[in-house]
Parts: sequence; structure tokens; C-alpha cells
Amino acid sequence: MRTRLLPLLIVLMAGVLLALGFPLAVSVASAQQQKVVVDRIDDTARFASLAQFVSTGTGAGPAGSAAEDTGETVTDERRQTLQKELARYYEVYGIRAGVFYRDLDVPPMGRAPVTFQVPGSGQLRSAFDEALYSRGSHDPPQVWPWQRHGRIVVASPVVRDGDVVAVVVTDSPTGTMRAKTLRGWLVIAVGEAAAMLLAVGAALRLTGWILRPVRVLDATTHDIATGRLKSRVAAAGGPPELRRLARSFNEMADNVEDVLEQQRAFVADASHQLRNPLAALLLRIEVLSYELPEGNEEIASVQAEGKRLARVLDDLLDLALAEHAAADLQLTDIGELAAERVEAWRLTAEGKGVRLVADCPAATGWADPVALSSALDAVVDNALKFTPRGEEVRVTVRANGGSTAIEVADGGPGLREEELARIGDRFWRSGRHQNIKGSGLGLSISRALLTAGGGSISYAHHEPHGLKVTVRVPRTAPVPAAREG
Repeated sequence: MRTRLLPLLIVLMAGVLLALGFPLAVSVASAQQQKVVVDRIDDTARFASLAQFVSTGTGAGPAGSAAEDTGETVTDERRQTLQKELARYYEVYGIRAGVFYRDLDVPPMGRAPVTFQVPGSGQLRSAFDEALYSRGSHDPPQVWPWQRHGRIVVASPVVRDGDVVAVVVTDSPTGTMRAKTLRGWLVIAVGEAAAMLLAVGAALRLTGWILRPVRVLDATTHDIATGRLKSRVAAAGGPPELRRLARSFNEMADNVEDVLEQQRAFVADASHQLRNPLAALLLRIEVLSYELPEGNEEIASVQAEGKRLARVLDDLLDLALAEHAAADLQLTDIGELAAERVEAWRLTAEGKGVRLVADCPAATGWADPVALSSALDAVVDNALKFTPRGEEVRVTVRANGGSTAIEVADGGPGLREEELARIGDRFWRSGRHQNIKGSGLGLSISRALLTAGGGSISYAHHEPHGLKVTVRVPRTAPVPAAREG
């Protein structure tokens, strides 16, 4: 769940940061340009003030044909002063500037560089035309850092007696402004990255805090499903809803354990209580058989059914004890234990004409030796029971990853696919094998014995025919049944 929840939170936080970062980046770029535009407006206003004196001194327009010699001298001096200011401005800042008359065919009042002129169209011409109507030019289009040839054009009118007689135009390069914008964006990017790292760390802590009780609950559910009914969830940590869920789960587990305990107790008590009357009944049947003719089929059938009922009761009692007893786990040599059980069954196998083969190298695992021996006895007994004379039962031990496996493969008729899903159920037996003695509880007892110690049992086809039963026990030390929340 964390692999799905964490990316979702990260994407949402990244979206929020980007939603904040983009407007902030645009604001930084706009502020840098606005600062440049304001500076250019101040510059054009100063040049317009100087140009106004030049214009005033001409007395009769651009040519100044009717001015006196003194007036012409003053005008020339002021024009030279304006030209020097424009040249110095261009030399220091690299900003092209000029004061152009309404009639662009007339030589300008001043400009720097001398090649600077107003073209017939474009941004510079639009700013010039707007200034002719005694309006300051509109804010120029935003120049972005990747626009290497972007320019900022600002124009201001030169007014004399209420009329616009000339226009001051500045054409600024944007390299410095774009560099400052990039630096501002870099600061924003670093801040966004730092915020993203903090957000990821917060998301990790948040998802861990939320999902830790879920993981504990999942692990505890698995423990209970595999037979460790004492497992419980410590109702601590996480959101209040999950803490309530943990408490409810523990209550449910307590109730389930109580019900199962009552069921096991009933089965054990019933089996124990029925054994004595059944033993007395079998004894009376045997005494009665002495009064009947030898070889009476009815009395023999009654005795066989009575003995079968006694075996069922014994198996029921063993199953109840197996499900109730706690496992005494020890680090055990599984190979040695399996070889010992194979030797114990060898005489039985030889009496049936079945070859019992063992391949049991040394391999350790955590198991209850008594319970594992009993489970292995039930599996080998089942294999010998269904294997015909002349066939083979092979017991193999091998370590594989985190578990040690004992495989018991027989040469019997095997089971169909749908029957494999039911094997190990209580009292279940294949319809094709009803004539073979058994209660249908042996493998159920094996599963109960193994589950109590953290082991497992599985079934598969054995080629070319037969059944393969695999008993697994863990190779690592068991963890405590109770889990922290």
C-alpha cells in the first residue's frame, strides 16, 4: 500500500509546489523587467527635459531659421550638451537612445550611436507613435531569460507649449536583466527542491505512521491464519481509527480463539469419554463371539467397525491435542530426524513389499522434534498405505532459502487436480480409495502439528504417478507471536 500511497502524496505535493513556483517565477521576471522599465522611464524623462530646452531655444521650430545669432549659439550648445549626455549614456550602459523630431526625415536632435534610428515598423516604431500622442509608451512585452535578442523599448514625448515636438526613445539590451531573472529562478528552484525534500520526508513519516498499524495488522492476521492464535495487535500508534480497528481485531481474535478452544475441548472430552464405553462394548462383542460359531461374518463385521471407530476416536483426540499444545521449538537437524523416522518405518515398508529410500543430508531448521516426528510418521504412513507392492517411497531432505524441506514422494495412484485442493481436510478421503483403512485425519493432524511450530505442508503430483508431500520448517529463529503497534 505504501508504494501506491507515497507516490500519490509526492505527486500532489509536487503539484502544489509547482503551482506556487510558476507564478512566483513569473512575478520575479516581471519585477526585474518592471525595475528596468521604471529606470528607462526616468532616463527618458531626463532626456526629454534637456531636449525641451533645446527645442525652446530654437524659437521657430526645428531649423531655427529666424533665430538671432545668440539664440542659435545657445541652441547649439544645448544640443551639444544633449548629444554628449546621450553618447555618455550609451558608452556607460550600452543603451541606445535618441531624440527624434515628429518628422523622421529631419535629422534627430541627438542620438547615440549615430546609426540609431526609428524603423518603419516594429516595437520601436510603435513606442514612438504612441509618444507622439503625448502618451508614455505601454509596458513592453515580457522578455524571458531564453529570449537572447529581446529588447526593452521606452519612449517619452518632448512637449513644448502643449505640443509634442519630439520623442525620446531608448532601446535597452536585456542581458543583465535576464541574468538576474535566472538567478532569481535558481533561488526559487533551490527553495522548491528543498521544500520537495522536506515534503518527501514528511510523506515518508506520514505514510509510515499511517500504514505501520496496517502492516502489523496484516502480519498478525497472517499469524492467526497459519495457526498462531495467540498473536495480537498492540493497539498503539497510528490514527485513532486504526487504533480502534486494532482493538476490535483483538476482540475478534479473542472470541475466535475461545470458540476454537471450546471446540477442541469438546472434541477431546467427547473422544475421551467415548473411548471407555467403546472399549467395554468391544470387549463384550469379543466375549459374544466365543458363543457364536467360528467364522461368523456378522460378528467379524461388527468387530471391524468397532475397531475402526476406536481408531477414529484416537485420531480425534490426537488432533485436538495437536491443535491445543504449544510447540517447543528447537534448532533441529532435520536430516537426522527424517533418517531416524525412515528407519523406524523400514520394516513396515518391507512387509508391504515397498522400497523405502532415504536421501537425508544434514540440514538444520527450527521445529518441535516430537511434533515433526509425529507429522512425518503420518505422511510416511499415508505414502506406504497407498503405494502398491514393488513401487518406491522416497524421502528427501534439502535446504532451500529460508526453509528446510522434507519431500515424501510415493508411487501410488496419486490424486486428481480437484482432489489435491481437498487433501488434508478432516475426514476427507478420495472416493477411489475408500477400501483402504484410515480415518481421514492423519494429514490433518500433521498440518496441525506443523502449523503450531511455524511449519507448513503442501501437496503436488509426483511424476509419472503418485503424490508428493512437502513438509517445510523455517531455518531462522521464530519471532515473538505478539507484535508491536
